[in-house]
Amino acid sequence: MANINQQLSDTFNAMADGLLSGQFGKKIRIGLTLVGSEHGPQELLRGAQLVARQYSDIEPVLIGCEDPDCGFECHPAADLHECHQVMEGLFESKQIDGCVTLHYAFPLGVSTMGKVVTPGTGREMIIASTTGTTDTNRQAALLKNTLYGIALAKATGIEKPTVGVLNIDGAALCERGLRELKAAGYDIHFAESGRADGGIAMRGNDLLQGTPDIMVTDSLTGNLLMKMFSSFTTGGSYESSGFGYGPGLGEGTGDKLVNIISRASGAPVVAGAMRLCADAAKGEVMKRVDEEWEAATLSGLNSTLAKYCQQKPAAEAKEAVVAPPEKVTDTEIGGIDILEIEDACQALWKAKIFARTGMGCTGPIVLVAKDDLDQAKAKLVEAEYIS
Repeated sequence: MANINQQLSDTFNAMADGLLSGQFGKKIRIGLTLVGSEHGPQELLRGAQLVARQYSDIEPVLIGCEDPDCGFECHPAADLHECHQVMEGLFESKQIDGCVTLHYAFPLGVSTMGKVVTPGTGREMIIASTTGTTDTNRQAALLKNTLYGIALAKATGIEKPTVGVLNIDGAALCERGLRELKAAGYDIHFAESGRADGGIAMRGNDLLQGTPDIMVTDSLTGNLLMKMFSSFTTGGSYESSGFGYGPGLGEGTGDKLVNIISRASGAPVVAGAMRLCADAAKGEVMKRVDEEWEAATLSGLNSTLAKYCQQKPAAEAKEAVVAPPEKVTDTEIGGIDILEIEDACQALWKAKIFARTGMGCTGPIVLVAKDDLDQAKAKLVEAEYIS
């Protein structure tokens, strides 16, 4: 009888707390390390205070805190290395659902997926990726970044996220690989550039407007974008906007949800990073990663990745091709990756089609005569330079 009375009392107290706070479910416990910021531990603490005031479903757990009366659960740590040791222990004992930190060493195969607020429209946009390396092969990394970006988007409430590929080196090859997966049954939704000619290749305008839900890029470019988006109003020394550099996703993370901020991240970004971490935890982002990987694998992901690692035979790479007689090249063919543009031109020369290379407003192009257009396109499709 005493046990029943205690259970009823606990239930009543939980309901009373819920009525006061508006939060009836279990709170999500998000760790935050307070060491290593250029703005000092008080700035990071202010981020925890912001998130606690704004969101009743998040319970901050502070690591490296020097003030036991700060109002939050505190775990002492002398430096960032010790903070990470404490964090690992809290993960092992399942005392936290995720953690926000900086300078964490992810293994090769893991990269972070960040989220920004775009200045043109105020839309939220995932940058995939922002730090780390999902693969040492650039093309494989871009493809994997796409899957992990989709996983984060779905975990944070976007059922059918749209994907755009930033118009960088390797973008056309990435698009080709994604279209192959889609043709084989992988459920992916492409964004259309806001520019008049559309397409999945995203330009600077699309970055500012937040055209896609997920902007796919390499981690170095993504890192630069994160810094610009988060501190474009402050001159760069203080990150004031966004959700941080995001959770590390990929091979070897296990079930540890670690989100990254930088030394320049201010309290608003710290709060945003804790919100993103909590959303990712609630949406079971690690499970989503496995689901996206499985779905893409059933659509031929492994064979697509294998193609990126194949080296061209030395004889083919050194083969000299003589250009056919020149023609007026008044028609362009786009969609060829910058890394393959010269090879594509040579392939047309071998087929006795005169072509030149150039750079259009959407990227690299091959220029051919109008009466050679259909034959040139067919040859480039056959040689897998365009799809």
